[in-house]
Amino acid sequence: MKTKHIFKPALLSLAVTSAMYSGHALSQQNNTNADPEVEVIAVKGIRGSLMRAQAIKMDNTSIVEAISAEDIGKLPDSSIAESLARLPGLAGERVGGRTSGISVRGFKEDFTGTSLNGRELIGIGDNRGVEYDLYPSEIMTGATIFKTTEADLMVQGIGGTVDLQTVRPLAAQETLTFTGVYEMGGNDSDNPEFDNKGKRLALSFVEKFADDTIGLAVALATTESPRNERKYGVWGYSANDDGQFTPSGLDTQAISRELDRDTVSAVLQWRPTDNLDIAVDVLNIDYSDSGVIRGFIEPFNAEPTSLSGAGTSVSGTQVGVNPVLRTDPAQKDGELQTFGLNVKYNIDDNWSVMLDVADSQSKKRDLRGESYAGLARNGATDAFGTRDFQMSPDGVFFTGSTGLDAFADPTLLQLTGPQQWGGGMANIADQFASSVNTIFIDEDGNPVPFSYLNAQDGFLNYADFEEELTTARLETEGFVEWGIINKVKFGVNYSDRYKMKDNKGFFATASSYPYSEAIPSQYLYNGLADLTWAGLGQVVAYNGFAPYNDGEYTLNDAGLLEPDRLGDTYTVDEEVITLYAKFNFETELGDFPVVGNFGAQYVQTDQSSTGYLGIVGSNYAVCDDDSNGVVDADCIQNGGDSYSHFLPSINVSIEVGDNRFVRLAANKTISRARVDQMKASGFVKFDQNIDLIAIPNSEADVDRYGSPWSKFQGNPSLSPLEANNFDISFENYFEDEGYVSLALFYKDLVNWTDEGRELIDFTNDTTNEGANYFIPGFHDRIIQATDLYGPANIAYNAGDLVTPPDFGYYSYFQDGLKGTVKGAEITANIPLGAFVSALEGFGIAGSATFIDAELDNGNPIPGQSDEVFSLTAYYEMNGFEIRVAATDRSEFSTYQRGGSNKIDPATRDAVTQVDAQISYDFEGSGIEYLEGLRISLQGTNLTDESEETIDGNGIVTLRREFGPSYMLNFNYSFY
Repeated sequence: MKTKHIFKPALLSLAVTSAMYSGHALSQQNNTNADPEVEVIAVKGIRGSLMRAQAIKMDNTSIVEAISAEDIGKLPDSSIAESLARLPGLAGERVGGRTSGISVRGFKEDFTGTSLNGRELIGIGDNRGVEYDLYPSEIMTGATIFKTTEADLMVQGIGGTVDLQTVRPLAAQETLTFTGVYEMGGNDSDNPEFDNKGKRLALSFVEKFADDTIGLAVALATTESPRNERKYGVWGYSANDDGQFTPSGLDTQAISRELDRDTVSAVLQWRPTDNLDIAVDVLNIDYSDSGVIRGFIEPFNAEPTSLSGAGTSVSGTQVGVNPVLRTDPAQKDGELQTFGLNVKYNIDDNWSVMLDVADSQSKKRDLRGESYAGLARNGATDAFGTRDFQMSPDGVFFTGSTGLDAFADPTLLQLTGPQQWGGGMANIADQFASSVNTIFIDEDGNPVPFSYLNAQDGFLNYADFEEELTTARLETEGFVEWGIINKVKFGVNYSDRYKMKDNKGFFATASSYPYSEAIPSQYLYNGLADLTWAGLGQVVAYNGFAPYNDGEYTLNDAGLLEPDRLGDTYTVDEEVITLYAKFNFETELGDFPVVGNFGAQYVQTDQSSTGYLGIVGSNYAVCDDDSNGVVDADCIQNGGDSYSHFLPSINVSIEVGDNRFVRLAANKTISRARVDQMKASGFVKFDQNIDLIAIPNSEADVDRYGSPWSKFQGNPSLSPLEANNFDISFENYFEDEGYVSLALFYKDLVNWTDEGRELIDFTNDTTNEGANYFIPGFHDRIIQATDLYGPANIAYNAGDLVTPPDFGYYSYFQDGLKGTVKGAEITANIPLGAFVSALEGFGIAGSATFIDAELDNGNPIPGQSDEVFSLTAYYEMNGFEIRVAATDRSEFSTYQRGGSNKIDPATRDAVTQVDAQISYDFEGSGIEYLEGLRISLQGTNLTDESEETIDGNGIVTLRREFGPSYMLNFNYSFY
């Protein structure tokens, strides 16, 4: 059948040429054979990568962005994340100093679809979003970011779709390439057991056999990458009656970690005939991210008469200083495996059928121990220290101290818990009954013995995650002559997802309880840890896992002691069937060529979740009324729902001039709700703080002052987030490597997950069949000293019984929130030599994204920055290349892993990151044995940009300083 094509052959030839050189087809599903008369333009380096990306963008009827193998392989990137973060409309989010998350048009990665060769890709985290830094650059050949959707695009999201691509060996050149990278952090390690040096090694090859009917592509990569971080944090700030701000508590640490990652990617392709193509691909990633978080955590009290200054510019003296030296060893281990089979059969010259099946599995254990050390066990001394401090909007810095020399002397420092944090062990109080007395005296003048309240010396905190996704897709496509419609595609896609989280923890008590002992010498490292950058001096460094490994700590399962931990354990299941049809058309509007596609998806979803409602019982245990270690049946929660969606889409591309295009798109998209919000689990929690317990028993006072009671529950019946999207783009391609474009987009959010909140009576919870959660002796308190208590300054005498208010807030998730997103993207790739011949080889590539978005409840969208800028300046000539890339994003809302392995909201301050690279390719050097060699020196975060979280007063509550990173890269292609 003869099919009419209005677009110029030169455009498609450029796309084909690009595909031949970069080693992958431009389409994620179709391989294109080059016309033998087309001249192959083998342009290397950044200029070649820009040409290939531009060809993909030009040849697509949707609004897309793209990166090619040269982008990923040669920019200063250890993963694809940094390369993606430079694209127009995208913004990177750092996790632990590495760019990991990617926002597309203001939507965090949980609301962006991610696929690998067109198949949905899973991650290893708490939610749906993919951790892009998990994927080494060496195994990827390209990526296409769909900002508008098409009916045959199975992986969608409100933000867009990121499709990562690996090589198809029969469409690639044969090659054998070795890569070696020496990495060095710009900051030395503050912890003596770690350093700042690492390496990456990779070997990849593509071979063809049996007259080019069998192709094999294999990539092996191993990484050892250091990370040294300085973390400043506080529990929050409060202002006194004079408006002077001071911290409520400190959380300052020196963090050292190392990422070890081994990756195997293999693709076997067999084309026994021209009509049959079979590809099998395997990806396996093993990784470990281990290290230590070492520093001080403690409450903060300032001597009122010592304060001077105003607002946040305050100096004074911290008194009653009783720090906890936390040594938290961390070990995160995970594995991700994907297996895929793709079979395509050409029925005749016009029709073909394709079957694609895949299975992906991931698992992870995120383990963090806590080992405490201090001046003495809580209750054994009141001989505390002092510190002088200076406050500013950047936080608090210490200028001197007294009485704290023990923290640098391992013979004086005690392996014990200096703060009273053991309240969670109330139901096993008998285990810690003691005849030894603390220094405290009760209201009757009697000494107070050590008890479970003084018995927490550490905590072993971990969460296990498992996920599996099975997909199957069957489709047929063919060329037709149905008026303006020249191609059709029909198909069905099935996916089955399972995700599990098991939130676990153990209270740790040292064998010396109720006494304390110095840290055993065999635990100690040579040298001290450095906290002088925070004004906290040097502190003892020891192995925090050692007391767990050798039995020094007695462990008690916290899963049945803390309701919020059991209330964060769950499974979620989803089964989705998608029917779809897509129609390509080609016509003319006046003298203007018009191409595009329209179609729709019908999506049927069944979802369910199983979890627990964690409640403390009369025996002080959580969901264990029989004290047998088994969760009570009435705590088990189940829920789910079924729903369907009709998702139409249309994309139109009009060539209004020579290589000038206007693109229009309209579609409806969905993003499934966050997994942690869909859980059936929940909990009822009580805060043992006396100032919250001593609140008057009225709804008005609870609304004003707060409450020790809280209840939270997920919602397994949440519908997907839903948006109607409209896009228009103007693109002017004036050179093979030069273009400018302006894109405008509007998203009408018709359903977003809202946070519900209502005041309930915790002695008669109507949301849980009238349950009464109050337990005498556990939820009340005997006053130890006559004083004023609570925010209302109520007077109590020693011996008085204080009972909490009946009321508190119940939080949950619900559908129905709406919002709007309006944005503009300006992009320009400018080869300066096209305008001034003396500037041949020089160029700039930049973009600016502006977003105006807000949900109807006034909250921001997670991942949204109002402004994102990216600029790359480069020079390339005769194998020599230098480039500098800068990205800048304004303040944005996000969420992160918080206490007890739960997800907490956060606000990140604006960040600007500058990377650079200088390299030389010996291919044109004339030295034969060096012609396959390329050497580059790369640097990331050259301006030492910090990651900061600020509060409503504009004061830094969390700052992470990572420092720059440098890499010396050797890449040698044997053929």
